[in-house]
Amino acid sequence: MTEGPITYAAAGVDVEAGDRAVELMKASVARSNRPEVLGGLGGFAGMFDASALRTMTRPVLATSTDGVGTKVAIAQAMDRHDTIGYDLVGMVIDDIVVCGAEPLFMTDYIACGRVVPERIAAIVAGIAGACTQAGAALIGGETAEHPGLLGVDEYDLAGAATGVVEHAQVLGPHLVRPGDVVLGLASSGLHANGYSLVRRVIAAAGWQLDREVAEFGRTLGEELLTPTRVYAADLLALLRDPSVRAAGGVHALSHVTGGGLAANLARVLPPGVHASVRRSTWTPPPVFSTIGALGAVPQADLERTLNMGVGFVAVLPQSALEPAMRRLESVGIDAWPMGEVRAADAAEIDESAEVVRGAKGVEGGSVQLIGAYAT
Repeated sequence: MTEGPITYAAAGVDVEAGDRAVELMKASVARSNRPEVLGGLGGFAGMFDASALRTMTRPVLATSTDGVGTKVAIAQAMDRHDTIGYDLVGMVIDDIVVCGAEPLFMTDYIACGRVVPERIAAIVAGIAGACTQAGAALIGGETAEHPGLLGVDEYDLAGAATGVVEHAQVLGPHLVRPGDVVLGLASSGLHANGYSLVRRVIAAAGWQLDREVAEFGRTLGEELLTPTRVYAADLLALLRDPSVRAAGGVHALSHVTGGGLAANLARVLPPGVHASVRRSTWTPPPVFSTIGALGAVPQADLERTLNMGVGFVAVLPQSALEPAMRRLESVGIDAWPMGEVRAADAAEIDESAEVVRGAKGVEGGSVQLIGAYAT
């Protein structure tokens, strides 16, 4: 027998707090709008005017969905929530750009144990800011309060996005040829993959997030919370650059996320080709070597889990390498040639090192990381 009536608020759901959160996020969401967005925040569905697609010859829609994994635990522990949205956009929208698509719009979903309006607004402000940076509109979302399922200060977030590309301009394995160059694009840090490993390592070592780490030049928590670099707009500009296109264009892009560099590169290579990537062409930032040493993590495990300082890979003809590097340098992205593609039967393969063939159900080419990292 209960003692009196039980309300929704008594069950742990504060509808008014949700409404206040929407009011607080309106301005940041509005800044991400594109001219095609119809209606405002709060509708049952976000609407996007697709009339422009009629001018395309054969428009192909591209869609992606993802979350940010256990990196949210770092944001919650530090009580800083304005950067995690960049991680979400980086994980979702940058996957769309891999096929050459322009991101159009995104929606988000936040589940939390308790709606704290300022916290939700900070998360959404990060998502909207990253969408603005990527050129996509944040046209809708949902915040769900799940008391009893999540702790009062816990939350998780996910999102989905849609983009479009002309069929004739789709990038991928069908364009990759022996003789192509593998171009690495620097990451901003760990991005949003491998945090279950990272958190296990620092917990086992007894390190606290407020620990000053000389190699990082800041605290451990600040390093771990570094937002994912959002590449979308800069990569689209690269694909459209006249000098790059005249030199042969970009054949394929790979987003280095879960699975690491070799596995994600193998996904965008056709069967019958092999890419040799030389570790000596770059030095992973200190966070990677620190995590490796602190947890005695085997190098192979690090490379299968973390991006090791490479956030994206472009595969392009040798003739397009220099103009592509100039374009990326002009927008502040460090890029360097890290290997080449050869016919599998003509490639020099180091039999003592692991060869990755395909990944995530894709029967692609093979990739091998060779040598030692530069110091």
